[in-house]
Amino acid sequence: MSSPHIENHRPAHGIAWMLAAGFLFVGLNVLVKYVGQTMPSSQAAFLRFLFGLLFVMPALVKLPQAQFSPLVWRLFVVRGVVHVGAVLCWFYAMTQITIAEVTAMNYLNPIYVMLGAALFLGDTFSTRRMMAVGVAFLGVLIVLRPGVRELGDGHLAMVFTAIFLGASYLLAKRLSQDATAAQIVAMMSLTVTIGLLPVAWFVWEPLTLVQAGWLVLVAFFATAGHYAMTRAFAEAPVSVTQPVTFLQIIWASMVGVLLFAEPIDMWVVVGAGMIMAAVTYITWREAVLKRRVTPNPNAPKA
Repeated sequence: MSSPHIENHRPAHGIAWMLAAGFLFVGLNVLVKYVGQTMPSSQAAFLRFLFGLLFVMPALVKLPQAQFSPLVWRLFVVRGVVHVGAVLCWFYAMTQITIAEVTAMNYLNPIYVMLGAALFLGDTFSTRRMMAVGVAFLGVLIVLRPGVRELGDGHLAMVFTAIFLGASYLLAKRLSQDATAAQIVAMMSLTVTIGLLPVAWFVWEPLTLVQAGWLVLVAFFATAGHYAMTRAFAEAPVSVTQPVTFLQIIWASMVGVLLFAEPIDMWVVVGAGMIMAAVTYITWREAVLKRRVTPNPNAPKA
């Protein structure tokens, strides 16, 4: 008899949810790129998180009742500061480089998380992992092609975006020991909104109702995308859902061409494929190792 936990896995549902997440995240990129052309990127980032508070209000209301230690509260604040850096860099990059390039370089986030976990959380770092990381960084070099073409501020901003997001995810992993997912997301939304306020105030421009409507839609797409991704992870193993995310580079390239007249750069697609292959291999390898060390509860007892 198979494990009940395995029986609850529904790969088709997981793939469907991850496809939905991909559509939502590409749609988010399109909206951010469009809105970012009509107002300062830091103001757009602040308003996105401000309107996003509406979607986490139920969890925010209950936060005063939480009995967190001073360390947890400090970690919430530190994560907020780190995530502010990631958001500012990402919104700026969206206004400077193509959607396909942003999507391709976003694939590097899991690699930074893995490196950070090895350095700061004591995770193991095998030779196979090192080789996969090497392939991923080679993919980044193919995307950027330094020395072959001129790199702009947007490319540098995406490099820092991946680093900041990796640190933010590591802090979220640590916080998950003491807080629920809803509490972590709610505190991130609140701290990032507060952190972005002075930066947005410095460059503030009058906001129209149309712009406000677009930003509410941005907040919805971001929240719905994270929800769909979470459902995908709940329905099927990450080793099943992770490869589906590579389709985002195809969709991102298509919408870039159709909506923003961005040229298709096959080197970006190739580099993204290498990064995604490395991430997929690491994910698959972790799943195999986990099955080896996790005993089957239904195995016959001696």
